[in-house]
Amino acid sequence: MINYIPLVLRNVREFKALAETEQVEFETLWGFVYFVLAEQFVETMSEAATARWERIIGLRPLATDTLDERKFAILTAKVNSLPFTYRWLLHRLDFLLGEGHSEVNLDHNNYHLQVLVSLAAQRKFEIVLDMLRRSIPANLVLDASLKYRQHSTLSRWRHGELRPFTHRQLRNKEELT
Repeated sequence: MINYIPLVLRNVREFKALAETEQVEFETLWGFVYFVLAEQFVETMSEAATARWERIIGLRPLATDTLDERKFAILTAKVNSLPFTYRWLLHRLDFLLGEGHSEVNLDHNNYHLQVLVSLAAQRKFEIVLDMLRRSIPANLVLDASLKYRQHSTLSRWRHGELRPFTHRQLRNKEELT
């Protein structure tokens, strides 16, 4: 605050004391301003703001959900906006899961939509599935699942080489060395 007082008055004892006491008040005020600003954005909001948004949107988090998973659910609910096009769906999945973590196949003739979510985004699958159910047209059949390792990717190894691994390790794309 002392920097806002004219140079002539900066050395006056009363103005120095006034600036010192006001400085504390302004620092407290700026702390509140930064806090309120941080609460406006999903990525930086606190636990209390997250709970408030969940009440507003009507979300019921699981007891095991982390704060980041709850924020992801809020973000997913907030970004759903009309119109829902195929391009919008591809963009939304890339935004929510990260580029390359989903595969979408649309069969126009049979009204079938297949969405494969990579195992890297496994914890977000249920939230994305809920978003898909709310956003795709009712005449499309939705087939959403996790993208496991396919048999064709394992064909380069012999059975004896794969024997030390469990079915889960092979299916879930764990490192094969």
